[in-house]
Amino acid sequence: MNRTRRIAGLAIIAGLYLAISGASNALAQAPAGQDAGAGKQQYTMAEYNAYQAAAAERNPAQQIKLLDDFVAKYPNSALLIYIYPLYYNAYSQIKTWPKVIEYADKLLALGEKAEAPIRYQAYYARAFAYSNLLATSQEVKDQAPKACEAAKAGLKTLGELKKPDNMSEDDFNKQKQQPAILFSYTLAQCSMIQKDYQTAIDSYKAVLEKNPDDAITSYKIGQAYMAMNPPQQMDAFWYFAKAVSAKNANQTQSTQVKTYLRKLIANYQGGNVCDNLTDAELNELLQLAGSSAERPAGYKLPSSADLDAARKDMTIASVIADLRAGGDKAKITWLASCGLEFPDVPGKLIEVTPGTDAVQLKVAFVTSDAEFDAKTTPDMDVKVVGQPEAAKLEKDNPVRFTGTLAAYDPDPNFMLHWDKAKVNAEDIPKEKEKKSTTKKRPATKKPGRS
Repeated sequence: MNRTRRIAGLAIIAGLYLAISGASNALAQAPAGQDAGAGKQQYTMAEYNAYQAAAAERNPAQQIKLLDDFVAKYPNSALLIYIYPLYYNAYSQIKTWPKVIEYADKLLALGEKAEAPIRYQAYYARAFAYSNLLATSQEVKDQAPKACEAAKAGLKTLGELKKPDNMSEDDFNKQKQQPAILFSYTLAQCSMIQKDYQTAIDSYKAVLEKNPDDAITSYKIGQAYMAMNPPQQMDAFWYFAKAVSAKNANQTQSTQVKTYLRKLIANYQGGNVCDNLTDAELNELLQLAGSSAERPAGYKLPSSADLDAARKDMTIASVIADLRAGGDKAKITWLASCGLEFPDVPGKLIEVTPGTDAVQLKVAFVTSDAEFDAKTTPDMDVKVVGQPEAAKLEKDNPVRFTGTLAAYDPDPNFMLHWDKAKVNAEDIPKEKEKKSTTKKRPATKKPGRS
Protein backbone atom coordinates (compact mmCIF):
# COMPACT_ATOMS: atom_id res chain seq x y z
CA MET A 1 0.00 0.00 0.00
CA ASN A 2 1.27 3.47 -0.86
CA ARG A 3 2.87 4.86 2.29
CA THR A 4 3.12 8.46 1.10
CA ARG A 5 0.39 11.03 1.04
CA ARG A 6 -0.05 14.09 -1.07
CA ILE A 7 -2.42 16.67 0.39
CA ALA A 8 -4.09 19.00 -2.11
CA GLY A 9 -1.84 21.79 -3.42
CA LEU A 10 -0.78 24.86 -1.53
CA ALA A 11 -3.27 26.85 -3.56
CA ILE A 12 -6.17 25.52 -1.47
CA ILE A 13 -5.17 27.85 1.35
CA ALA A 14 -6.06 30.86 -0.79
CA GLY A 15 -9.80 30.82 -0.12
CA LEU A 16 -9.46 30.86 3.63
CA TYR A 17 -6.43 33.12 3.67
CA LEU A 18 -7.97 35.83 1.49
CA ALA A 19 -11.26 35.65 3.37
CA ILE A 20 -9.67 36.25 6.74
CA SER A 21 -6.77 38.46 5.87
CA GLY A 22 -6.78 40.92 3.04
CA ALA A 23 -3.44 42.15 4.38
CA SER A 24 -1.64 42.00 1.05
CA ASN A 25 -4.36 44.05 -0.60
CA ALA A 26 -4.12 46.61 2.16
CA LEU A 27 -0.39 46.88 1.58
CA ALA A 28 -0.88 47.36 -2.15
CA GLN A 29 -3.11 50.32 -1.46
CA ALA A 30 -0.79 51.96 1.08
CA PRO A 31 1.25 54.95 -0.11
CA ALA A 32 5.00 54.96 0.22
CA GLY A 33 6.21 55.74 3.68
CA GLN A 34 3.05 54.54 5.44
CA ASP A 35 3.12 51.72 7.99
CA ALA A 36 2.82 48.08 6.95
CA GLY A 37 -0.17 47.05 9.02
CA ALA A 38 0.24 48.20 12.63
CA GLY A 39 2.08 51.56 12.52
CA LYS A 40 5.26 50.17 14.08
CA GLN A 41 7.67 50.55 11.13
CA GLN A 42 7.79 52.47 7.87
CA TYR A 43 9.18 51.66 4.45
CA THR A 44 10.51 53.81 1.66
CA MET A 45 9.17 54.27 -1.83
CA ALA A 46 12.17 52.33 -3.17
CA GLU A 47 11.36 49.40 -0.88
CA TYR A 48 7.73 49.57 -1.85
CA ASN A 49 8.49 49.60 -5.58
CA ALA A 50 10.94 46.70 -5.22
CA TYR A 51 8.33 44.72 -3.32
CA GLN A 52 5.66 45.47 -5.93
CA ALA A 53 7.97 44.36 -8.74
CA ALA A 54 8.67 41.05 -7.00
CA ALA A 55 5.01 40.52 -6.17
CA ALA A 56 3.99 41.13 -9.80
CA GLU A 57 6.46 38.61 -11.23
CA ARG A 58 4.75 35.37 -12.27
CA ASN A 59 7.83 33.30 -13.13
CA PRO A 60 8.85 31.66 -9.84
CA ALA A 61 12.56 31.46 -10.67
CA GLN A 62 12.68 35.11 -11.71
CA GLN A 63 10.57 36.08 -8.71
CA ILE A 64 13.05 34.41 -6.37
CA LYS A 65 15.88 36.41 -7.97
CA LEU A 66 13.96 39.66 -7.37
CA LEU A 67 13.28 38.64 -3.78
CA ASP A 68 16.98 37.86 -3.24
CA ASP A 69 17.83 41.34 -4.55
CA PHE A 70 15.27 42.90 -2.20
CA VAL A 71 16.63 41.11 0.89
CA ALA A 72 20.20 41.99 -0.05
CA LYS A 73 19.30 45.68 -0.27
CA TYR A 74 16.80 45.84 2.60
CA PRO A 75 17.71 43.11 5.13
CA ASN A 76 15.70 44.74 7.93
CA SER A 77 12.75 46.01 5.89
CA ALA A 78 9.31 46.21 7.43
CA LEU A 79 8.10 44.58 4.21
CA LEU A 80 9.81 41.27 5.01
CA ILE A 81 6.48 40.24 6.48
CA TYR A 82 5.22 40.15 2.88
CA ILE A 83 8.48 39.18 1.17
CA TYR A 84 8.80 35.85 3.00
CA PRO A 85 5.36 34.59 1.90
CA LEU A 86 6.33 35.41 -1.70
CA TYR A 87 9.46 33.34 -1.17
CA TYR A 88 7.77 30.21 0.10
CA ASN A 89 4.97 30.41 -2.43
CA ALA A 90 7.53 30.69 -5.26
CA TYR A 91 9.56 27.78 -3.91
CA SER A 92 6.42 25.69 -3.53
CA GLN A 93 5.70 26.18 -7.23
CA ILE A 94 9.07 24.66 -8.15
CA LYS A 95 8.71 22.01 -5.40
CA THR A 96 11.83 23.03 -3.49
CA TRP A 97 10.39 21.96 -0.15
CA PRO A 98 13.38 22.66 2.14
CA LYS A 99 13.35 26.28 0.94
CA VAL A 100 9.61 26.51 1.59
CA ILE A 101 10.30 25.43 5.18
CA GLU A 102 13.24 27.84 5.49
CA TYR A 103 11.24 30.92 4.49
CA ALA A 104 8.13 29.91 6.40
CA ASP A 105 10.36 29.73 9.48
CA LYS A 106 11.79 33.18 8.70
CA LEU A 107 8.26 34.57 8.60
CA LEU A 108 7.31 32.83 11.85
CA ALA A 109 10.45 34.17 13.51
CA LEU A 110 8.97 37.65 13.15
CA GLY A 111 6.52 36.68 15.87
CA GLU A 112 3.75 39.15 16.64
CA LYS A 113 4.90 41.42 13.84
CA ALA A 114 2.98 39.03 11.62
CA GLU A 115 -0.76 38.91 12.20
CA ALA A 116 -2.43 35.59 12.96
CA PRO A 117 -3.71 35.04 9.39
CA ILE A 118 -0.21 35.53 7.99
CA ARG A 119 1.32 33.21 10.59
CA TYR A 120 -1.37 30.66 9.77
CA GLN A 121 -0.39 30.79 6.10
CA ALA A 122 3.26 30.19 7.01
CA TYR A 123 2.39 27.25 9.25
CA TYR A 124 0.29 25.79 6.46
CA ALA A 125 3.06 26.22 3.88
CA ARG A 126 5.56 24.65 6.24
CA ALA A 127 3.36 21.64 7.01
CA PHE A 128 2.60 21.12 3.33
CA ALA A 129 6.29 21.22 2.47
CA TYR A 130 7.17 18.76 5.21
CA SER A 131 4.47 16.35 4.03
CA ASN A 132 6.11 16.39 0.59
CA LEU A 133 9.64 15.58 1.74
CA LEU A 134 10.62 12.04 0.85
CA ALA A 135 9.79 9.77 3.79
CA THR A 136 13.16 8.02 3.44
CA SER A 137 15.25 11.21 3.39
CA GLN A 138 17.45 12.22 6.28
CA GLU A 139 15.98 15.70 6.11
CA VAL A 140 12.48 14.53 7.03
CA LYS A 141 13.97 12.88 10.12
CA ASP A 142 16.04 15.91 11.06
CA GLN A 143 13.05 18.21 10.59
CA ALA A 144 10.68 16.04 12.63
CA PRO A 145 10.93 17.84 16.02
CA LYS A 146 10.41 21.32 14.51
CA ALA A 147 7.69 19.98 12.21
CA CYS A 148 5.75 18.71 15.23
CA GLU A 149 6.12 22.01 17.08
CA ALA A 150 4.99 23.94 14.00
CA ALA A 151 2.02 21.65 13.35
CA LYS A 152 0.79 22.09 16.92
CA ALA A 153 1.22 25.85 16.63
CA GLY A 154 -0.58 25.77 13.28
CA LEU A 155 -3.59 24.04 14.82
CA LYS A 156 -3.61 26.57 17.65
CA THR A 157 -3.37 29.52 15.25
CA LEU A 158 -6.10 28.06 13.04
CA GLY A 159 -8.38 27.84 16.06
CA GLU A 160 -7.72 31.49 16.92
CA LEU A 161 -8.67 32.89 13.50
CA LYS A 162 -11.67 35.17 13.55
CA LYS A 163 -14.60 34.51 11.28
CA PRO A 164 -15.10 37.17 8.58
CA ASP A 165 -18.32 39.13 8.99
CA ASN A 166 -19.49 38.21 5.50
CA MET A 167 -19.08 34.44 6.03
CA SER A 168 -21.41 32.02 7.83
CA GLU A 169 -20.12 29.96 10.73
CA ASP A 170 -20.76 26.78 8.78
CA ASP A 171 -18.81 27.96 5.72
CA PHE A 172 -15.96 29.18 7.92
CA ASN A 173 -15.69 25.81 9.67
CA LYS A 174 -15.76 24.00 6.34
CA GLN A 175 -12.88 26.13 5.06
CA LYS A 176 -10.86 25.35 8.18
CA GLN A 177 -11.36 21.61 7.83
CA GLN A 178 -8.70 20.99 5.15
CA PRO A 179 -5.98 22.96 6.98
CA ALA A 180 -6.84 21.09 10.18
CA ILE A 181 -6.39 17.79 8.32
CA LEU A 182 -2.99 18.86 7.02
CA PHE A 183 -1.74 20.02 10.43
CA SER A 184 -2.98 16.82 12.13
CA TYR A 185 -1.51 14.62 9.43
CA THR A 186 1.84 16.40 9.64
CA LEU A 187 1.85 16.05 13.42
CA ALA A 188 1.15 12.33 13.05
CA GLN A 189 3.88 11.92 10.46
CA CYS A 190 6.61 13.64 12.47
CA SER A 191 5.48 11.91 15.68
CA MET A 192 5.87 8.51 14.02
CA ILE A 193 9.43 9.41 13.05
CA GLN A 194 10.17 10.33 16.67
CA LYS A 195 8.47 7.11 17.86
CA ASP A 196 5.85 9.10 19.76
CA TYR A 197 3.22 6.60 18.69
CA GLN A 198 0.39 7.74 20.94
CA THR A 199 0.56 11.29 19.58
CA ALA A 200 0.69 9.87 16.07
CA ILE A 201 -2.39 7.73 16.73
CA ASP A 202 -4.33 10.64 18.23
CA SER A 203 -3.42 12.88 15.29
CA TYR A 204 -4.27 10.30 12.64
CA LYS A 205 -7.61 9.71 14.38
CA ALA A 206 -8.28 13.46 14.21
CA VAL A 207 -7.78 13.18 10.44
CA LEU A 208 -10.04 10.14 10.27
CA GLU A 209 -12.83 11.96 12.12
CA LYS A 210 -12.96 14.50 9.30
CA ASN A 211 -12.50 11.91 6.55
CA PRO A 212 -13.71 8.50 7.81
CA ASP A 213 -13.30 6.80 4.42
CA ASP A 214 -9.56 7.53 4.18
CA ALA A 215 -7.94 4.12 3.72
CA ILE A 216 -4.35 5.40 4.03
CA THR A 217 -4.98 7.09 7.37
CA SER A 218 -6.63 3.94 8.77
CA TYR A 219 -3.65 1.92 7.58
CA LYS A 220 -1.21 4.30 9.25
CA ILE A 221 -3.09 4.08 12.55
CA GLY A 222 -2.67 0.31 12.33
CA GLN A 223 1.05 0.77 11.71
CA ALA A 224 1.34 3.01 14.78
CA TYR A 225 -0.39 0.46 17.01
CA MET A 226 1.90 -2.29 15.71
CA ALA A 227 4.97 -0.13 16.40
CA MET A 228 4.10 0.38 20.08
CA ASN A 229 5.97 -1.54 22.76
CA PRO A 230 4.32 -3.92 23.32
CA PRO A 231 2.37 -3.94 20.05
CA GLN A 232 -1.37 -3.36 20.41
CA GLN A 233 -2.36 -6.03 17.88
CA MET A 234 -6.12 -5.96 18.27
CA ASP A 235 -6.27 -2.19 17.73
CA ALA A 236 -3.89 -2.56 14.78
CA PHE A 237 -5.97 -5.35 13.25
CA TRP A 238 -9.09 -3.20 13.56
CA TYR A 239 -7.63 -0.24 11.66
CA PHE A 240 -6.01 -2.43 9.02
CA ALA A 241 -9.46 -3.96 8.50
CA LYS A 242 -10.95 -0.47 8.20
CA ALA A 243 -8.35 0.31 5.52
CA VAL A 244 -9.45 -2.78 3.58
CA SER A 245 -13.13 -1.86 3.79
CA ALA A 246 -12.71 1.93 3.28
CA LYS A 247 -14.80 3.31 0.43
CA ASN A 248 -11.90 5.18 -1.14
CA ALA A 249 -9.52 2.18 -1.12
CA ASN A 250 -8.82 0.93 -4.63
CA GLN A 251 -8.75 -2.78 -5.41
CA THR A 252 -4.97 -3.06 -5.28
CA GLN A 253 -4.74 -1.32 -1.91
CA SER A 254 -7.56 -3.39 -0.47
CA THR A 255 -6.05 -6.68 -1.66
CA GLN A 256 -2.56 -5.83 -0.40
CA VAL A 257 -3.71 -4.82 3.07
CA LYS A 258 -6.08 -7.80 3.31
CA THR A 259 -3.24 -10.20 2.50
CA TYR A 260 -1.00 -8.47 5.04
CA LEU A 261 -3.71 -8.53 7.71
CA ARG A 262 -4.35 -12.25 7.20
CA LYS A 263 -0.66 -12.93 7.70
CA LEU A 264 -0.61 -10.84 10.89
CA ILE A 265 -3.60 -12.73 12.32
CA ALA A 266 -2.03 -16.10 11.50
CA ASN A 267 1.24 -15.07 13.19
CA TYR A 268 -0.64 -13.67 16.20
CA GLN A 269 -2.27 -17.05 16.71
CA GLY A 270 0.85 -19.06 16.08
CA GLY A 271 -0.38 -20.32 12.71
CA ASN A 272 -3.73 -22.09 12.74
CA VAL A 273 -3.50 -25.69 11.56
CA CYS A 274 -6.82 -25.18 9.77
CA ASP A 275 -6.30 -22.29 7.34
CA ASN A 276 -10.02 -21.89 6.79
CA LEU A 277 -10.40 -20.72 10.40
CA THR A 278 -8.05 -17.78 9.77
CA ASP A 279 -10.09 -16.89 6.71
CA ALA A 280 -13.30 -17.01 8.75
CA GLU A 281 -11.83 -14.75 11.44
CA LEU A 282 -10.56 -12.33 8.83
CA ASN A 283 -13.95 -12.13 7.11
CA GLU A 284 -15.71 -11.53 10.42
CA LEU A 285 -13.27 -8.74 11.29
CA LEU A 286 -13.69 -7.07 7.88
CA GLN A 287 -17.46 -7.19 8.20
CA LEU A 288 -17.37 -5.58 11.65
CA ALA A 289 -14.86 -2.90 10.62
CA GLY A 290 -16.93 -2.02 7.59
CA SER A 291 -20.05 -1.41 9.64
CA SER A 292 -18.72 0.12 12.87
CA ALA A 293 -16.52 3.15 13.58
CA GLU A 294 -15.14 1.65 16.82
CA ARG A 295 -14.09 -1.87 17.68
CA PRO A 296 -16.79 -3.54 19.81
CA ALA A 297 -15.65 -3.73 23.43
CA GLY A 298 -16.00 -7.50 23.64
CA TYR A 299 -14.39 -8.30 20.31
CA LYS A 300 -10.98 -9.96 20.34
CA LEU A 301 -9.05 -12.75 18.68
CA PRO A 302 -7.39 -15.45 20.79
CA SER A 303 -3.61 -15.13 20.83
CA SER A 304 -1.11 -17.96 20.46
CA ALA A 305 -0.72 -17.91 24.26
CA ASP A 306 -4.50 -18.36 24.65
CA LEU A 307 -4.49 -21.29 22.23
CA ASP A 308 -1.46 -22.92 23.84
CA ALA A 309 -3.18 -22.67 27.22
CA ALA A 310 -6.29 -24.29 25.76
CA ARG A 311 -4.20 -27.19 24.38
CA LYS A 312 -2.32 -27.80 27.62
CA ASP A 313 -4.77 -30.24 29.24
CA MET A 314 -6.91 -30.89 26.17
CA THR A 315 -8.49 -34.30 25.55
CA ILE A 316 -11.09 -35.27 22.99
CA ALA A 317 -13.62 -35.46 25.83
CA SER A 318 -12.87 -31.84 26.85
CA VAL A 319 -13.01 -30.71 23.22
CA ILE A 320 -16.46 -32.20 22.73
CA ALA A 321 -17.73 -30.74 26.01
CA ASP A 322 -16.44 -27.24 25.10
CA LEU A 323 -17.81 -27.37 21.57
CA ARG A 324 -21.23 -28.44 22.80
CA ALA A 325 -21.21 -25.59 25.36
CA GLY A 326 -20.83 -22.98 22.61
CA GLY A 327 -19.82 -19.33 23.12
CA ASP A 328 -16.28 -17.97 23.40
CA LYS A 329 -15.04 -21.17 25.01
CA ALA A 330 -16.12 -23.18 21.98
CA LYS A 331 -14.45 -20.68 19.67
CA ILE A 332 -11.09 -20.88 21.45
CA THR A 333 -11.27 -24.66 21.78
CA TRP A 334 -11.99 -25.12 18.09
CA LEU A 335 -9.17 -22.79 17.06
CA ALA A 336 -6.85 -24.77 19.32
CA SER A 337 -7.99 -28.25 18.30
CA CYS A 338 -8.81 -28.04 14.59
CA GLY A 339 -6.18 -29.91 12.60
CA LEU A 340 -4.80 -31.79 15.60
CA GLU A 341 -4.46 -35.55 15.63
CA PHE A 342 -6.08 -37.34 18.57
CA PRO A 343 -5.01 -40.91 19.43
CA ASP A 344 -7.30 -43.87 20.25
CA VAL A 345 -10.61 -41.99 20.28
CA PRO A 346 -13.16 -44.41 21.81
CA GLY A 347 -16.64 -44.90 20.42
CA LYS A 348 -19.55 -47.14 19.52
CA LEU A 349 -19.83 -47.97 15.84
CA ILE A 350 -23.25 -47.00 14.47
CA GLU A 351 -22.71 -47.37 10.72
CA VAL A 352 -20.04 -48.55 8.25
CA THR A 353 -19.90 -47.44 4.59
CA PRO A 354 -17.16 -49.16 2.52
CA GLY A 355 -15.61 -47.16 -0.32
CA THR A 356 -12.93 -47.37 -3.01
CA ASP A 357 -10.56 -44.84 -1.46
CA ALA A 358 -11.85 -44.65 2.10
CA VAL A 359 -14.14 -46.29 4.61
CA GLN A 360 -16.68 -43.98 6.23
CA LEU A 361 -17.65 -44.66 9.83
CA LYS A 362 -20.48 -43.15 11.86
CA VAL A 363 -19.46 -43.36 15.50
CA ALA A 364 -20.94 -42.31 18.83
CA PHE A 365 -18.34 -40.97 21.26
CA VAL A 366 -18.50 -42.84 24.59
CA THR A 367 -16.52 -42.77 27.82
CA SER A 368 -18.41 -45.29 29.94
CA ASP A 369 -20.38 -48.54 29.71
CA ALA A 370 -23.58 -46.64 30.47
CA GLU A 371 -22.99 -44.30 27.52
CA PHE A 372 -22.11 -47.23 25.29
CA ASP A 373 -25.40 -48.96 26.09
CA ALA A 374 -27.49 -45.79 25.80
CA LYS A 375 -26.20 -44.16 22.59
CA THR A 376 -27.87 -45.05 19.31
CA THR A 377 -27.02 -42.02 17.13
CA PRO A 378 -23.58 -40.95 15.91
CA ASP A 379 -21.85 -37.68 16.76
CA MET A 380 -18.62 -38.40 14.85
CA ASP A 381 -18.11 -38.84 11.12
CA VAL A 382 -14.81 -40.66 10.56
CA LYS A 383 -13.01 -40.97 7.22
CA VAL A 384 -10.63 -43.93 7.38
CA VAL A 385 -7.95 -43.71 4.69
CA GLY A 386 -5.56 -46.45 3.51
CA GLN A 387 -7.16 -49.15 5.67
CA PRO A 388 -9.71 -51.07 3.57
CA GLU A 389 -9.99 -53.79 6.22
CA ALA A 390 -11.86 -51.25 8.36
CA ALA A 391 -14.90 -52.19 6.29
CA LYS A 392 -15.01 -55.44 8.31
CA LEU A 393 -16.05 -53.51 11.42
CA GLU A 394 -19.49 -54.43 12.66
CA LYS A 395 -22.27 -52.23 13.93
CA ASP A 396 -22.77 -51.73 17.68
CA ASN A 397 -19.23 -52.86 18.49
CA PRO A 398 -16.55 -50.79 20.23
CA VAL A 399 -14.08 -49.02 17.97
CA ARG A 400 -10.97 -46.94 18.59
CA PHE A 401 -9.36 -44.74 15.98
CA THR A 402 -6.61 -42.16 15.63
CA GLY A 403 -7.54 -39.25 13.38
CA THR A 404 -7.29 -35.56 12.56
CA LEU A 405 -10.07 -33.16 13.50
CA ALA A 406 -11.19 -31.45 10.29
CA ALA A 407 -14.55 -29.78 11.03
CA TYR A 408 -17.58 -29.83 13.27
CA ASP A 409 -21.28 -29.04 13.14
CA PRO A 410 -22.62 -27.32 16.27
CA ASP A 411 -25.78 -28.30 18.14
CA PRO A 412 -28.57 -29.15 17.58
CA ASN A 413 -27.06 -31.60 15.06
CA PHE A 414 -23.65 -31.89 16.65
CA MET A 415 -21.12 -33.81 14.56
CA LEU A 416 -17.34 -34.03 14.65
CA HIS A 417 -15.71 -34.68 11.28
CA TRP A 418 -12.47 -36.64 11.23
CA ASP A 419 -9.99 -37.11 8.40
CA LYS A 420 -6.95 -39.33 7.78
CA ALA A 421 -8.14 -41.79 10.41
CA LYS A 422 -6.77 -45.24 11.22
CA VAL A 423 -8.70 -47.80 13.27
CA ASN A 424 -6.92 -49.63 16.06
CA ALA A 425 -6.01 -52.96 14.47
CA GLU A 426 -7.13 -54.82 17.61
CA ASP A 427 -10.72 -53.69 16.94
CA ILE A 428 -10.89 -55.06 13.37
CA PRO A 429 -12.29 -58.62 13.22
CA LYS A 430 -9.85 -61.18 11.90
CA GLU A 431 -10.75 -63.65 9.17
CA LYS A 432 -13.15 -66.35 10.42
CA GLU A 433 -13.20 -64.71 13.81
CA LYS A 434 -16.49 -64.57 15.64
CA LYS A 435 -18.00 -61.27 16.55
CA SER A 436 -16.53 -59.96 19.75
CA THR A 437 -18.90 -59.22 22.59
CA THR A 438 -16.32 -57.49 24.73
CA LYS A 439 -17.04 -53.78 25.14
CA LYS A 440 -13.62 -52.54 26.04
CA ARG A 441 -12.89 -48.80 25.93
CA PRO A 442 -9.53 -47.25 26.69
CA ALA A 443 -9.06 -44.05 28.64
CA THR A 444 -9.19 -40.84 26.63
CA LYS A 445 -5.73 -39.64 25.57
CA LYS A 446 -4.36 -36.21 24.84
CA PRO A 447 -4.00 -35.07 21.23
CA GLY A 448 -0.88 -34.44 19.24
CA ARG A 449 -0.05 -32.41 16.17
CA SER A 450 -0.67 -34.19 12.85
